[in-house]
Amino acid sequence: MGESVLFEFLHREMVTRVHSQAGDTEHGKCISILEGMGFRAGQGLIERFTKEAPAFKDELDVMKFICKEFWTNLFRKQIDNLRTNHQGTYVLQDNRFRLLTPVSNGKQYLEEAPKFLAFTCGLVRGALSNLGIDSTVTAEVSVMPACKFHIIMQKP
Repeated sequence: MGESVLFEFLHREMVTRVHSQAGDTEHGKCISILEGMGFRAGQGLIERFTKEAPAFKDELDVMKFICKEFWTNLFRKQIDNLRTNHQGTYVLQDNRFRLLTPVSNGKQYLEEAPKFLAFTCGLVRGALSNLGIDSTVTAEVSVMPACKFHIIMQKP
């Protein structure tokens, strides 16, 4: 319990710091910085989490690991829903995303959601990258604190 609160606090402070240093005019740059930080963290974390794991058979096997083990290690719960079109596109749905919960008091924060999701998009993309899968990860929020992460695998 204690470490999850620390992670939430660290994340919130990281987002605030990056945005305060860049100012309001460079929103895209802030998102990119946070996503890059998440990418590097995701690469390191997936190495630790897969140390004892058996080899993955395919992309779907990797995505199941991300939804169960990776997500649980980070957010203390599994992804609520995983969908795929079996052509390299996956949608991960978290109905109560832990990093959005503190700012989910009303609609006024809906436009602020992307800055709180950029780091997590980077975490997932970095983890997949370290497992040999190039991908694009984006997030979508329609009702807070629920969110969807769209993952598109890049074909070689």
